[in-house]
Amino acid sequence: MNLPSPLLEDAVREFEKLPGIGKKTALRLVLNLLSKDVNDVRQFGQAIIAMREQIKFCKTCHNISDSDICTICNNKNRNHSIVCVVESLRDMISVENTNQYNGVYHVLGGLISPLEGIGPEDVAIATLVQRVEAGDINEIIMALSPTIEGDTTIFYISKKLQQYKVRLTSIARGVSFGGDLEYVDDFTLSRSIANRQPYENYLVNREG
Repeated sequence: MNLPSPLLEDAVREFEKLPGIGKKTALRLVLNLLSKDVNDVRQFGQAIIAMREQIKFCKTCHNISDSDICTICNNKNRNHSIVCVVESLRDMISVENTNQYNGVYHVLGGLISPLEGIGPEDVAIATLVQRVEAGDINEIIMALSPTIEGDTTIFYISKKLQQYKVRLTSIARGVSFGGDLEYVDDFTLSRSIANRQPYENYLVNREG
């Protein structure tokens, strides 16, 4: 792609680094910014920089936060005895958008995948076990995508938590096997959470 300015080329190249953005889309976005007022573009750039430099990760659940503890973990009106375990921030946002869940979360930041070299130590399982050890949690909801990696992670976590008196449940099978949680519609996801089942039943249904 021949562009009339090295500055334009640099900007397009940076936008191309974003997921799902090809050269044509990157050029369209850059040209759109170029058509805007300089102050608007400066505000856009400052917002991105501030987001990256100032946003933290909650020390309790690993959710994004402006402080050490996120607003959900700080909310006394939430049920802190129920923890919904999700793979990513996007999955947490998907569950939260259903408006059907009033507990708290734990963001793993990935799933166990031996083929990709991702082991239990590479995701936030140890901090989940620490939260359960504190003794204030009654139920762990495994809201992980129904994939081989998701099942492997659930199985590993169940083994790590079997010594504790905590109820382990999994979202109902309204979410088809192989699907990603972030793409499930709000109604199906809310029903899957509401109709969650004990992990033992989930194993029987999956193997059957």
